[in-house]
Amino acid sequence: MAPASSMIKESHPSGSSSDPVSLPRLALSLYTVRSLARAAGFTEAGIVGLPYPEVARDAERFKEFIAQGRAGSMTYLARRNEQEELVRSRIDLPFPWARSVIVCLASYHADAPLSTAPARPGAGWIARYAWSSRKDQAGETRPSDYHKVLLKRLRALESEMKSVFGEFESRAYVDTGPIVERAAARAAGLGWTGKNTCLIHPKLGSWNFLSVLVTSLELPVEQAALTVPDRCGSCRRCLDACPTQALIEPYKMDATRCISYLTIEHRGAIDEHLLAGMGRQVFGCDICQDVCPWNRKAPIGLADPDLAAREELINPDLAWLAELEESDFERLFNGSPVRRAGFLGLRRNIAIAMGNSGLTRFLPWLERWAETQPHSEIPVPSAPDDIPNAPAQAALQQAARWALGRISN
Repeated sequence: MAPASSMIKESHPSGSSSDPVSLPRLALSLYTVRSLARAAGFTEAGIVGLPYPEVARDAERFKEFIAQGRAGSMTYLARRNEQEELVRSRIDLPFPWARSVIVCLASYHADAPLSTAPARPGAGWIARYAWSSRKDQAGETRPSDYHKVLLKRLRALESEMKSVFGEFESRAYVDTGPIVERAAARAAGLGWTGKNTCLIHPKLGSWNFLSVLVTSLELPVEQAALTVPDRCGSCRRCLDACPTQALIEPYKMDATRCISYLTIEHRGAIDEHLLAGMGRQVFGCDICQDVCPWNRKAPIGLADPDLAAREELINPDLAWLAELEESDFERLFNGSPVRRAGFLGLRRNIAIAMGNSGLTRFLPWLERWAETQPHSEIPVPSAPDDIPNAPAQAALQQAARWALGRISN
């Protein structure tokens, strides 16, 4: 197959087409970038020149988010440079050479039930984005990590762009760079920031991974992105549906109350006043996206073979998850986003979901976890502080005891 760059038409001065040395380089354009990104496997793409018009506003919003403590224990978000500036507040702080940012979307919308739809008693919920899988060379289904899948595509895009535009400095990131991706995506014309703080594409909704390629390429003024106006209107479905009131007002989230943060990023015990609201979520949460009208319109037929949904992770039985030992956890989730929660972190979340189910059949697991015992693979220490996983073990114990009380009541 010919490289994607060969599909991009160039206009050459008369008589120069036979001499590759004299071919002029294409000017950076949305059309070219979008074509190359789609050829690399992305669903959609946009580009924005730097600095973009709303950069100061976005920087202030991020500073406020950090200053008010809404990032919780995600201390990496508050990293500062030598001038004490928040590195993530502006793209030009970590990358002073940057002149443009390409943002790529990859849809993970699957033809599967929503977390808000009726489910069998005792079913848990794993966030939609974490269902991803792929087929290996033997045809076996394996967990796939969207970070690796999409970074590979970004590298392919980067390579094709260099064949079209010449050498340039660049950095590629999938949820790992000092960039607020959704702010860049909005500036690149890929949608608007919804009241649930997710990027909403007018056709694809919000079920999309975001990837960014920061470049030193100048974007001509006439290629500036046309931003998409806010189309949330008077809708409040996401704010009203959030069971822990993490959406403190339209367009503002307190991550310390967000179920996704609590079940994935937060280590240790969870405030008891939030536990009942966590429902059956054991990894992440989709509620504010499930209720969004724009996701009802999003196309489902965009199957991505590297991000295919794993059937066993859709409405998984809590008893099945509870029976997993650490070796099972590693086998099932090695290469999966779920691994980020950690074995004991996932068990803590399972205990909370069991308590919220109200089902007495879960009592044996909860009673076992509620006992004061170190992790099975860690020797009994002389003091609790000597246990490497002591905070996670204590959090599991606290969750199990809370769940026992909730079922008993």
